[in-house]
Amino acid sequence: MHHGDFSSPLADETLKRINGRIAGAHEQIFRSACLLLTFGTSWVYEQKNTGRIVGNCHKLSEKEFTRRRLTVDEIVSDYVSLLSGLLARNSGLKVIFTVSPIRHVREGMHANQLSKSVLLLAVDRLQAAFPENVFYFPAYELVLDELRDYRFYAEDMVHPSEVAAQYVWERFSSACFSPETLQIIEESENIRRALAHKPFHPGSEEYKRFLGQIVLKIDRLNGKYPYLDFQKERELCHTRLKI
Repeated sequence: MHHGDFSSPLADETLKRINGRIAGAHEQIFRSACLLLTFGTSWVYEQKNTGRIVGNCHKLSEKEFTRRRLTVDEIVSDYVSLLSGLLARNSGLKVIFTVSPIRHVREGMHANQLSKSVLLLAVDRLQAAFPENVFYFPAYELVLDELRDYRFYAEDMVHPSEVAAQYVWERFSSACFSPETLQIIEESENIRRALAHKPFHPGSEEYKRFLGQIVLKIDRLNGKYPYLDFQKERELCHTRLKI
């Protein structure tokens, strides 16, 4: 919970924002049908004087921490406890695990592969422990085994390229979404692309009619699916219509 969205000149305000988000997530997760969790690396920093694993070193000296790789048993133990608690409150929850294809190369490529292997084995154990609730989507394998080429990585050779990310998204969509959901995504994307259009004459009547058509599309889609949030898109349309 260290994203810039929580930043404030006042420590109390920052803490309030963080705790507010945690409380909201805590409430939402027990009403959710699906939870998607991505493992990135099994390398962690452990604070020497407490033995606790930290999520952020907060610019403290590296000497205060031990960097080590978690074991499969450690990960499984923590997540069995976590998932058991979640499922006790929300028995229908489906949990989809993925392993990130982003390379963590500080220790070298071989160490990265060992780290990813630990994560994959841990997920496999969790699937066996919760066969009705835990699933695995092979994002890692799609990038490394199906795409299999450095042209699908960004210039840093660590992060997947936009093309690779889109490929994984399309495979995930086809595997996990219903035809109705795919249709909603397509219509929403059409609205997004239309709003991304940059007109030569933003004050023209033609462009205002174009914006009016977008508003109608939003209204139709929202009429069928009231839970969709198009507030920002509506505001953008109305702002442009006033030009």
